[in-house]
Amino acid sequence: MILVTAATGHLGRLVVDQLRARIEPSRIVATARRPEALADLAAAGVHVRELDYDRPATIAAALEGVDQVLLVSGSEIGRRVPQHRAVIDAAVAAGVTHLAYTSVLRADTSTAPVAPEHVATEQLLAAAPITTTRLRNGWYIENYTERLEPALANGGFVGAAGTGRIAAASRADYAAAAVAVLLDGARRGGTYELAGEAFTMADLAAAVSIAAGRTLPYADVPAEQLTAILSGVGLPAELVGFLVAVDVAIAAGELDAPSDTLRDLIGRAPTTLAEVLRTTPLPDPAR
Repeated sequence: MILVTAATGHLGRLVVDQLRARIEPSRIVATARRPEALADLAAAGVHVRELDYDRPATIAAALEGVDQVLLVSGSEIGRRVPQHRAVIDAAVAAGVTHLAYTSVLRADTSTAPVAPEHVATEQLLAAAPITTTRLRNGWYIENYTERLEPALANGGFVGAAGTGRIAAASRADYAAAAVAVLLDGARRGGTYELAGEAFTMADLAAAVSIAAGRTLPYADVPAEQLTAILSGVGLPAELVGFLVAVDVAIAAGELDAPSDTLRDLIGRAPTTLAEVLRTTPLPDPAR
């Protein structure tokens, strides 16, 4: 059986749905803090179990009879390392043979603010006496396409990313890569740097302009000015620091990478920014 953590989240649910298209539902264990939110999967024959990263007893119970685990990284920055450790330790104790983990692109060299906890988790994986796979996912296209309201309301984009390229892919593509590793024993045990077709912030602005039917330019500013702009609209200081640090990492080329590895895993070209935009309803900033 294959267990997927955080199955109520965007990525985890996509992995479960793609696994259902390939294997019997009785081989899938979908877990969440609120298993009642997965009632439709239970009705379809998927094993639905509670798994709370902060409650070790639920982790041990969820792992009963499980051979493989996809550990989708937690969303609570600052708490993820002990949460991930709890899952890894429980998987080892339960006799799991393979654990795959969703990390971040170039985790070991990245200065992006999300990297340190991924690095620490990868170190835990390296020390674990089981086969482990690191799925180093690049940025999600949906990080931008699902947060377009400010740009549409303000008539454009502002950032400090310069001409840095963002090799983002869709969540569905990263889910497909995870499924490929889980179902093909020959692909397990490695580190995969996963990235899509790259675009700049100016490219993003141009693509959204086409989708919206009006010009939405991208204004590039120094990091200090971006900090002042974001602080001025009332964003919390911690979030401002995170967003600016991401743009600085983009400008330095840290979110750019070839798409070959992802293409090889999923057996097709990664979904492009334009393709995601064609299926994304644009928000109405007047509402």
